[in-house]
Amino acid sequence: MPYKRTEQKFNGKINVCEIGAGDAAISIGGEKTLPFLGDEGFKTAVGIAISDAPEDWADCFKTIYGDDLKNPAAFAKAAVEKSGADFILVKLASADPNGADNSVENCVATAVAVEAAVKVPVVIEGCKNAEKDAKLLEAVAKALENKNVVLFSAVEDNYKTIGAAGAMAYGQKVSAESAVDINLAKQLNILLTQLGVKSQDIVMDVGSAAAGYGFEYVASTMDRIRLAGLGQNDESLQMPIITDVSSDSWSVKESVFTEAEAPEWGSLEARGIGMEVTTAAACVVGGSNAIIVRHPESAKTIKSMIAGLIG
Repeated sequence: MPYKRTEQKFNGKINVCEIGAGDAAISIGGEKTLPFLGDEGFKTAVGIAISDAPEDWADCFKTIYGDDLKNPAAFAKAAVEKSGADFILVKLASADPNGADNSVENCVATAVAVEAAVKVPVVIEGCKNAEKDAKLLEAVAKALENKNVVLFSAVEDNYKTIGAAGAMAYGQKVSAESAVDINLAKQLNILLTQLGVKSQDIVMDVGSAAAGYGFEYVASTMDRIRLAGLGQNDESLQMPIITDVSSDSWSVKESVFTEAEAPEWGSLEARGIGMEVTTAAACVVGGSNAIIVRHPESAKTIKSMIAGLIG
């Protein structure tokens, strides 16, 4: 018997969120059904990650980028060219008060230089210190006014500053970060909308984990969020999901142990790419609307996979 696909109909719809400005702008979200099960052409955007402090990155990235690693703008331009990514994430890791404690002014200058160097939308991440990120991302939002960047990410301790500055004062998009928990994700979305941020200006960072390292919690959380947004028409969970798998994928033993430490495992670079692609692929089929990876080959592979699924 020939296969006949039965498409499940839902009452809800995921919001469309546009990031970037002008010809560089892209839209994510807008689907009315679960990933790749409908006729609407669900497509995940693929981003490439860079950092202003990549000293702890695997040696393979030194081979790929050379001296560009020392210049975030050149690094960003090369990353986009080598990967064909739809957008770029710049991690302002040097701002960490427990690390280099780079000044807000210096980090803002880096963000501005990166945005000017590339022709794709930009996502700006802080240093994961809530207090410093509030100041940093507010300043970034002001400096890049009307560039429609994503501030990645607001948490419960700083969402008021980032939400007010990012989306309301300077017209940016805000990513709401929760720790693999549907209730926390919903709560933060509600808090941002109550603050005055439009739901179309919010994306969700619901958390990640490398495949094989508690990823089942990520998968189940994404499933529950998407089913609530589509099946229950829960407007507080209808924001697009953006997932950065780069840090988790390149920090587990499979992509950290050197070839001298584990010669039987083969190439460290190949292992890292494999871990990143596996994790990213799982997030894509789980409903992530934008996925972020570190290695250019990972980006190319995921883009090819998505194109194949769309047909």
